[in-house]
Amino acid sequence: MRVVAVDGALVPDPRRRLPGRGAWVHPRPECLDRAERRSAFPRALRVPGPLDSAEVRIHLGQQEGAGTAPAPSFTEDKVDPS
Repeated sequence: MRVVAVDGALVPDPRRRLPGRGAWVHPRPECLDRAERRSAFPRALRVPGPLDSAEVRIHLGQQEGAGTAPAPSFTEDKVDPS
């Protein structure tokens, strides 16, 4: 997922159209946590100081909720042997 810095905050850019320097991160909360611990976003985006990642966290939470559809279950008796 691409993110950009806007007024001291990280903003998700799912359509990859926002202007400015962008940084890429896996769309998983643990990857976002690790990037924050390592101060990767200020370095990658070339901005001074820490960035607020609340908006990116909200976006990730919405993605996780939308992608949790139950997987179809297939049983052997429904498989056509031909």
